[in-house]
Amino acid sequence: MKKILILGVGAQGSTVAQRMDEEENVSEIICADADPAAVDNLVKILKKGKGKFVDASDIDSIKEAAEGVDLIVNGLPLKFGKNVLEAALEVKCDYQDFAATESIHKNWVEGIKIMYDVYGKRFSDIGKTAVIATGSAPGLICVAARHTMKYLDTCDTIYTIVYEGVEAKRFLPFWWSPVTALSDMAGTPIAYENGELIEGEPFSRPIYRKYDYLDKEIRFVEHDHDEPVHMGLNAKEFFKGAKNIYFKYAGAGVAFAEPLYRAGLLSKDTETIDGKEISPFNLVLKHIPPAPKYHDEIKEIIEEGLVSDTGVMVVEATGTKDGKPVRVETHVFAPGLAESFNRAGLTAEMYLTGQGGALFTKMFVEDKYTQKGLISSDMLTFDQVDYYRQCAEELDITMDTKVIDLN
Repeated sequence: MKKILILGVGAQGSTVAQRMDEEENVSEIICADADPAAVDNLVKILKKGKGKFVDASDIDSIKEAAEGVDLIVNGLPLKFGKNVLEAALEVKCDYQDFAATESIHKNWVEGIKIMYDVYGKRFSDIGKTAVIATGSAPGLICVAARHTMKYLDTCDTIYTIVYEGVEAKRFLPFWWSPVTALSDMAGTPIAYENGELIEGEPFSRPIYRKYDYLDKEIRFVEHDHDEPVHMGLNAKEFFKGAKNIYFKYAGAGVAFAEPLYRAGLLSKDTETIDGKEISPFNLVLKHIPPAPKYHDEIKEIIEEGLVSDTGVMVVEATGTKDGKPVRVETHVFAPGLAESFNRAGLTAEMYLTGQGGALFTKMFVEDKYTQKGLISSDMLTFDQVDYYRQCAEELDITMDTKVIDLN
């Protein structure tokens, strides 16, 4: 029986808690946050839940909440990641993170390398497993990318492509944390190109796709995201020697943020305007509504009407199979907003990211990780990929793979 600590009970953490509440091999779920009301609202709907207040800026506070647990699931903002990692090592438990902390090194890529090398050894030395990047993207899409490698002997180029096509009639540009979304929009995109990690420009180098389940062609652009970094660093061992790996993004959030970026309104630097110090980023953020997460709120948005309720998550990989050039596409399909709400009372974002993350947690609960040390979600074995896919299908999260001859 597993005892789990979930740090951060927002959309992702609360979904994991509810899914783990259904697992026979889970004995207790400690739900911890700096917001007592959020904890209380979650714990009252759980059979195995117990609430805790945690100050994540204080490692001792995390350690106290984690005493005796088998696993810490980290759904906190990136700045707390190092503290949670250190606490997991001190209490000697497994660790799962929806993202990958930015608090280890001032250069995020160098921080990832430190996580693999230094923290990987430290977790290995205590016989424990840490898995990072375990949401939908990164996370589910990385599982799809690994699955795609089954169909190739060699790989040259991988595109990980996401279109957030759910749009409400009310003003609601983001379905997840606005501060995270805007920070990513303004961040420096990294691609893996010709075997090296390179920096690019936000909203640059567009590609265009029209899949048969879309009613129009979509423009996808460069975006600050994890996949090219993780997969690029792991290209030789896990991605058939791929030399080029990209993340391309589209959706209502991109359409909203791109002109703001062009106008300099996503800058975090302060400016003096009419004698007052103002950060354009903070000014914009103040006027963006939070992501919906409560049942009645989501219901109201759906009843008001939707502009669109669609999306894309696809991995395109070109390479060779049996000496012939091919392109392999793995398309991920999942419930949209209306269906996600009808099924589970969740938004589509909560459904895909929260439940996608919960499947990585389920793998801990079922002792499916054979690796010791620290890995990212793109480093699963093919057996682990198959197990994840099997569990995902029970949630109507499916993958459709096709091989296209390029001769």
